[in-house]
Amino acid sequence: MLNRRNFLKSSMTASLAVMATDTIFAQNSNNSIIKPPALQKGDTIGLVTPASPLFEAQRTIIKATEKMHELGYKVKLGKNILKKRGYLAGSIEDRIEDIHSMFLDDTVKAIMTIRGGYGSGQLLPYLDYNLIARQPKIFMGYSDITSLLIGMHQKTGLVTFHGPVAISTFTDYTRTYVHKILQQKSAVGLIEDAPYEDNLQTSNRVWTYRSGTNKGKLMGGNLTLMQMTLGTPFEFDSDNAILFIEEVGEEPYDLDRMLNHLKQAGKFDRCQGVFFDKLDSVEPSSYRPAFNSSLSVEEIIHDIFKDFDFPVCVGLSIGHLKDKPPLPLGIQVRLDATNGQLSFLDSAVA
Repeated sequence: MLNRRNFLKSSMTASLAVMATDTIFAQNSNNSIIKPPALQKGDTIGLVTPASPLFEAQRTIIKATEKMHELGYKVKLGKNILKKRGYLAGSIEDRIEDIHSMFLDDTVKAIMTIRGGYGSGQLLPYLDYNLIARQPKIFMGYSDITSLLIGMHQKTGLVTFHGPVAISTFTDYTRTYVHKILQQKSAVGLIEDAPYEDNLQTSNRVWTYRSGTNKGKLMGGNLTLMQMTLGTPFEFDSDNAILFIEEVGEEPYDLDRMLNHLKQAGKFDRCQGVFFDKLDSVEPSSYRPAFNSSLSVEEIIHDIFKDFDFPVCVGLSIGHLKDKPPLPLGIQVRLDATNGQLSFLDSAVA
């Protein structure tokens, strides 16, 4: 059976192998943040698969590589990205080795996941957080990758990025903010609205549940994965935070259950604001009467947040959508729920 000590003894370098278990679990107790070095055009991005395996792997790798080249970056592929173990992209050792290798490689300036899926949370006890803190780099992905983003940030203070994966659709909007947020060493400021595509509506589509403006550190990700951190050494810190939450393909009662869990765990007690993605796919699979009658997303938001006084809004362009800016965990932001706007008050990179 795999355990941390045995795994570290068999890992790729002797220097990592001798590190003590309690060191690996050192917490970022002073709440300081580590900004990774800014990315530059022509830099190399390391591609890894820490969750589910690639489907039609060769064509997926070609697609991911072409997208990175088109953005202006070189690519280095993880040694184990073609591995498959059931619904996982190889063993825990395989996936950890690729992540550690990318942090150790001085030619790699940023690390991006090729896809999400399931399984990144399995890696959290085995990551070398001292290595990550010593060799800080941009680490980006979304959905299931939320586990790694939160875990790395909580353990080291590293600013991690909830943003596109390598096979995402890089619209003009997404490209603009990938370049700005990953390359600009000053605060990006207001994140502009994503363009509207499906009809002639041009007004802001954000629904304001509770108006107001507040500042705080940015924290969040996919709701399912945020919930999974509760009660673990990697639990996300919501104190003085502006929380962002995205979810896809769940029933309304699933949204209700997960938000109630966060509420009862005290995760909203000291936060400064909450904003959601559009939640377009959070809907009943059936509208038949009786048990399948459903609360709406709006009713669930009301039930959860009626007892709090911080700003709350729903409908920003994040998560499982084509247009999405990278969201850097740990930097200071301002949420204007009245106007449905998010502003970065600090840079995400150094």
